[in-house]
Amino acid sequence: MLIVMHHHANQAQIDLVLAAVEAMGLKAEPIPGSLRTAIGVLGNQGYVDDSTIRTLPGVRETIHVSKPYKLVSRDFHPAATIVEVAGVRFGDGERPVMIAGPCSIETESQMLAAAEQVKTAGAQMLRGGAFKPRTGPHSFQGLGIEGLKYLQQAGQVSGLPVVTEVMRIEQLEVVCRHADMLQVGARNMQNFDLLKEVGRSGHPVLLKRGMSATLEEFLAAAEYIVAEGNNRVVLCERGIRTFEKATRNTLDLSVVPLICEMSHLPIIVDPSHATGKRALVPVMSKAALVAGAHGLMVEVHPDPAKALCDGAQSLDGGSFAGLMTELNGLIDYLKTG
Repeated sequence: MLIVMHHHANQAQIDLVLAAVEAMGLKAEPIPGSLRTAIGVLGNQGYVDDSTIRTLPGVRETIHVSKPYKLVSRDFHPAATIVEVAGVRFGDGERPVMIAGPCSIETESQMLAAAEQVKTAGAQMLRGGAFKPRTGPHSFQGLGIEGLKYLQQAGQVSGLPVVTEVMRIEQLEVVCRHADMLQVGARNMQNFDLLKEVGRSGHPVLLKRGMSATLEEFLAAAEYIVAEGNNRVVLCERGIRTFEKATRNTLDLSVVPLICEMSHLPIIVDPSHATGKRALVPVMSKAALVAGAHGLMVEVHPDPAKALCDGAQSLDGGSFAGLMTELNGLIDYLKTG
């Protein structure tokens, strides 16, 4: 339930409502706004009897919200959230953020070369995987902590904030030390214990949509993080599993405007994992921006033919530079058009 206060409601009246909600055995979450304060009611398993709440002084109306996600909903938080990561800003009104780099961190020289290429092309953040969840156990699983050090070094040399995936709670502390932003991958989107710990960390989070997750499940996963007090969450559409085999996944661009309508959290798109084909990455990158994405995550490798992971969907430095030129032109057009 959402309790909307009158614009003239004073703090004493707000405190009275908070106390009434707590007396019902529920949690009250104040949501200050520019015109009035709203109060989110959390913890209910069913319908909440609002008869006593509606009569309290200062209460304008109560709105029953049946969604399993509340804190990430526009109903509870109408204003768009801006997520800042080491000076890089995601969200409405901000220039779309370009995150680029290799799928896997392979060597120190590879990471430094990739960082230089994406920085020169105009990317604002550097990506790279140190812990790699792979379908087969015999595939390259990443360099672990050594890879984190290479990523952090490359970020420092290039001046780019870095994002990398955390797969287990035990990895969280060391990943937080080396990365500016935590990525929770598609396979861990519903690892609820991990989501809670990531929320408690307070670190910025990039949450990828699960390969078979509905939009409701996606937002409910984000709710786990925000419910722990961390609203520094950026959502990421990376394609979903369907019957189609021509592409690696099926990129669901409809989720972008839907997320923008339903949630205040920013959303970006990963066209590399979505399509699995480098030839499709440029056109789907442009389509994502037209759909309203707040950024992109693109895989870039200095030598895709020799990549230990996902070379077929990775761009080389020159191709990425060309794409960035086209994307910047598109962004400028969308801003003026």
